Amino acid sequence: MIEKKELVDKIENTELEKIPGDKDIWEKHIYLDDNKILIVGYEEEASFNQDPEEETVKNYYWYWELRDAKTWIVIFEDHDKIFSFCESEMGSYSDQERMEDVVGNIDEAEVCSWSKKDLIEDISEDIADKVLEWLLRLKKDE
Repeated sequence: MIEKKELVDKIENTELEKIPGDKDIWEKHIYLDDNKILIVGYEEEASFNQDPEEETVKNYYWYWELRDAKTWIVIFEDHDKIFSFCESEMGSYSDQERMEDVVGNIDEAEVCSWSKKDLIEDISEDIADKVLEWLLRLKKDE
């Protein structure tokens, strides 16, 4: 079974890829032993703007799934929306690093459910712990 340090490294360093379609979804596909694949991604949950010339705020949440790599069947998943982050856009400009206290007339606290863990590096150990728990459970069931 994969060690936690190696799994954290893969979670942090595997490239995110845009999933085709209309939704704003990005995923990392990490192949593990025993024909398992870990999917770590984020998806747009909501988008807010009151005026097209004002700033738009998009709220995203992180999720992860353990799937069978051959059949793509979900074995375990976590879509609890515990870890979320916001992105701000003004026209063609976006700024993931900065979020004003008030965006237009929208109070940021009403828009974002801040977890203070919005970067993958902030949550990679939490994800690894859960995935290792899932893998141990599968080993016990064998």
